[in-house]
Amino acid sequence: MGKVLSINISSVKGVVKDQVDKVNVIENWGLEGDAHAGNWNRQVSILPVEVLDQVPLNKKEEVLLGGYTENFTISGVPLQELEVDAVIRIGKAEVKIYQIGKEHKEHGRPYIVSRQARFGKVVKGGKVSIGDEVLVL
Repeated sequence: MGKVLSINISSVKGVVKDQVDKVNVIENWGLEGDAHAGNWNRQVSILPVEVLDQVPLNKKEEVLLGGYTENFTISGVPLQELEVDAVIRIGKAEVKIYQIGKEHKEHGRPYIVSRQARFGKVVKGGKVSIGDEVLVL
């Protein structure tokens, strides 16, 4: 079983997100107050910290210091369980993964988020706080 390490939102797309202690996740919408929420399949972005091992050495410091661009940073869930069509419970919310990665970015935190983040749609809303459990259903 995994856990939530950070929760991050921004009211504007394309900028580093601010960390918050808790968030309301809205069914078929996304994180309350986040610019990526809406009626589409990338309402939520999830970055398992285990993927940081895949960052090339020449990018590691840049990625680690780049600021959060994902909504949820999680740990402790095997990457092979976080595949397309998996449904994961994050706190009280549930997210179905629709995509791994997207268009590649070359700088900062988006370097790894664009390659390895899981993007999904909220299938059940609820509250999520830092430290909550993450479970593949």
